[in-house]
Amino acid sequence: MFKKLLSGLFGGDDDATPGNAPAAEPVEYSGYLIISEPAKEGGQYRVSGWIRKPLTGDGEEEEDEVLEHRFERSDMVPGREACDELMISKAQRFIDELGDDMFAR
Repeated sequence: MFKKLLSGLFGGDDDATPGNAPAAEPVEYSGYLIISEPAKEGGQYRVSGWIRKPLTGDGEEEEDEVLEHRFERSDMVPGREACDELMISKAQRFIDELGDDMFAR
């Protein structure tokens, strides 16, 4: 108990430290890549990450281009796995509704 108190005071508790958790492996969906990268806040995870769409060049001098959309929601989930699953399902719905329009400025 004393160790937990000290680690909380001096930043040793990773779950209490705000910031982004490591990105999960990308999930392919309808030509898009969904990457869950939840933000840690108060011992919970906020649904957030990236939706990317790789665009292939002509194979000569052009490099492949990737369109990106930062996907953030207000949902908070206590577990990382549940957060990743919720991110994927919400991103799939978002892709179905907007498609490439999400990249329009």
